[in-house]
Amino acid sequence: MIEDNNDDMILRVSASSPPQSVAAAISKCISDSHKYPVLRAIGHGAVGQAVKALAIARGYVAPRGTDLAFVVGFDTIENAEGKEISAMVFKTFAR
Repeated sequence: MIEDNNDDMILRVSASSPPQSVAAAISKCISDSHKYPVLRAIGHGAVGQAVKALAIARGYVAPRGTDLAFVVGFDTIENAEGKEISAMVFKTFAR
């Protein structure tokens, strides 16, 4: 799922997200809007899918001359019950 939070495009990745589809969304975001998305993952399965998607996306954007990289961090968000939970965040950029 894609959210537009201020100037950041946020892609929420779950454990069941197909990495190829997430990679395609990353590539599309970069080529269409010239913005580098932020991926948000909660749980080890989602983090694994996000990392796979980023590796695949590097191959998608490389022929256009973009060397995709990312920085990993944490964010605190509220779940549906109002509890704060930690999410792993991958901020993409070109180097």
